[in-house]
Amino acid sequence: MMNRIDQKFSTLRHCGEKVLIPFVTAGDPDLTTTLEILRILEQSGADLIELGVPFSDPMADGPTIQRSSERALKHGTSLPRILEMVHEFRRDSETPLILFGYYNPFLCYGLRRLAEEGRASGLDGVLCVDLPPEESGELKRWTSAEGLHNIFLLSPTSDVGRIRLVAREGGGFIYYVSVTGVTGARRRFEARLRAQVAHVRRYASLPIGVGFGISTPQQAAWISSFSDAVVVGSALIDVMERADGKREKVKRIGRFVASLKRAMNGGS
Repeated sequence: MMNRIDQKFSTLRHCGEKVLIPFVTAGDPDLTTTLEILRILEQSGADLIELGVPFSDPMADGPTIQRSSERALKHGTSLPRILEMVHEFRRDSETPLILFGYYNPFLCYGLRRLAEEGRASGLDGVLCVDLPPEESGELKRWTSAEGLHNIFLLSPTSDVGRIRLVAREGGGFIYYVSVTGVTGARRRFEARLRAQVAHVRRYASLPIGVGFGISTPQQAAWISSFSDAVVVGSALIDVMERADGKREKVKRIGRFVASLKRAMNGGS
């Protein structure tokens, strides 16, 4: 059976559309609300969803996602509970889900257990942000056995050797980090980002998703003009933080994601 991530990219490519990938931290503000957020994301135009595993030392994340992780951990969010929520979401949804996290929690949980239970719950891929492809053999051993994609990062500093390695070892898509540094909304991006993505395409056939810092529909539209997918995380959490009450958080997230998808499809 084809992985849902591959199916989604293939379907939208034939429709002339690009993939919108919002990121949310599981358990922020709690797992019941996260399940509601996943459903509103799907209804509002999300094509694929990154589900973040909260971690006490998220070194690649800026202050917004750090705060989100802190809130989730405070409410007792754990990998078993996250996978239970994924299973519940999967009862009536085929939207692809990627588990996004750090190696320490995955290793402590058990890599084989993570892959087997992740697949059983309905995950489609794993992105371990601090695990380079050179050291990913043990994780990939188990994820590949379960049909899960390992998704790897590239950045503006990645050389041709690293690009080829990620293209060979990765699956689903390549996550291209638009800027050096940590996550967080940016006011603008360097014009050479387009050329950087084109450079990666010379050596990789996997779809390319661009993330880190995308915060407005206009930015999403521009980046989707030369990438295959747009990843939005911190800006989504910013929207949630500004809303009062769980119901309002869910509504505002839905409206924001819908505005991103409209812009990517040429609307306003």
